[in-house]
Amino acid sequence: MQVSVEATTGLERQMTVVVPAERVDSDVAKRVQDTARTVRLDGFRPGKVPVKVVKKRYGPGIRQEVIGEVVQQSFYEAVQQEKLMPAGGPNVEFKNDKEGEEFSYTATFEVYPEIALADFSSVEIEKSAAEVKDADLDQMVDTLQKQQAAFEEADKAAAEGDQLSVDFEGFIDGEAFDGGTATGMDLVLGSNTMIPGFETALEGAKAGDEKEVNVTFPEEYHAEDLKGKDAKFNVKVNKVSAQVLPELNEEFFAKFGIEEKSVDSFKVEVRKNMERELTQALKAKLKEATFAKLLELNAIDVPSALIDGEIDAMRQQAIQQFGGPDANIDPSMLPKEMFEAQAQKRVQIGLLVNEVIKANELKVDEDRVRTTVEEQAATYQEPQQVIDWYYGNQEMLGQIQNLVMEDQVLDLLLASATVNETEVSYEDAIKPAAPAADEEA
Repeated sequence: MQVSVEATTGLERQMTVVVPAERVDSDVAKRVQDTARTVRLDGFRPGKVPVKVVKKRYGPGIRQEVIGEVVQQSFYEAVQQEKLMPAGGPNVEFKNDKEGEEFSYTATFEVYPEIALADFSSVEIEKSAAEVKDADLDQMVDTLQKQQAAFEEADKAAAEGDQLSVDFEGFIDGEAFDGGTATGMDLVLGSNTMIPGFETALEGAKAGDEKEVNVTFPEEYHAEDLKGKDAKFNVKVNKVSAQVLPELNEEFFAKFGIEEKSVDSFKVEVRKNMERELTQALKAKLKEATFAKLLELNAIDVPSALIDGEIDAMRQQAIQQFGGPDANIDPSMLPKEMFEAQAQKRVQIGLLVNEVIKANELKVDEDRVRTTVEEQAATYQEPQQVIDWYYGNQEMLGQIQNLVMEDQVLDLLLASATVNETEVSYEDAIKPAAPAADEEA
């Protein structure tokens, strides 16, 4: 077998493979003979069909089947011989497949990039540190109460936090527009449900009041024909309802799966959850910042096949997140451009993390895996059942092992970098990191 490889553009390779005629023709001849022994044709006894008849009738199909297998086998042998690492399947084009002549084809495919990691010791990493303070705990309890709040009709001027029942009709340049009308809509002032300025204009209104509200649609508004437009809404307030917070009692605690009888015990459990969330948020931001520096230091090209695969995975995730598992949506309907930049970044970081693992011969720390599983299980009522479930499910356990390996890579990188720690508030710590310009776009 003869093999030649040409680098075309970037990571693309074009490999020409020439296979001796004997390798194809002998396999075809053997299969024709095997078929002659088993095939049933009218006018011939079983096993007595002449080879020439079988070859004429079934030969072309048999040859294509053999060629497919030869391509698969020889492609694998060729990339092994040339020490290539294909990223995705090849695009195969036959050059010569005539009987009695050398069989040849070209395979075009992408390869994984060769990575030489840069020294990470020159990198500075900003690490945030925070703690759950009493004021943060009180605010969280207040938030939980508001989530379970009821609304009771009240004879009062509307204020932030009150719920209004409103009718409204919107106009742009004196003309009503689609989606600008509602009847009996419940609106909580301060919820930022409506466009900026709408809710604040209704503060102080009472039941029966009619108000004219003038607002401007944001430039980034989702409806193209409304972006940046000035609008007037005629609003009628039907009812004002005041927020009534639930009491901090056993019934309230049970709604959050916390079986406590006292406020102090409830707050202890809430603080534990907040601290767990804080630890995860700080770790996630530190990991994101560190891996972003790793990418900045090691700009690499990535195969488009890997990016396309990541885009498909992100499409599926988007459908599951927003449409649920039963959503009848074709993932391909979601534009590729929505995910392309982030998919490329994910693939790049994934390749770099794998290179760090390989270069440092890292092995997953099974003790850390066990600790991570136990931490996950601690949030459930029957932790041991959850632990047993993880260790009985190789796919789920593999996900935990991958997370632990990422953490080991993170530790390794941070050990060689300069880490600057900054104190931040709990609120800022758990707030999602601002997206990069390409992700935001």
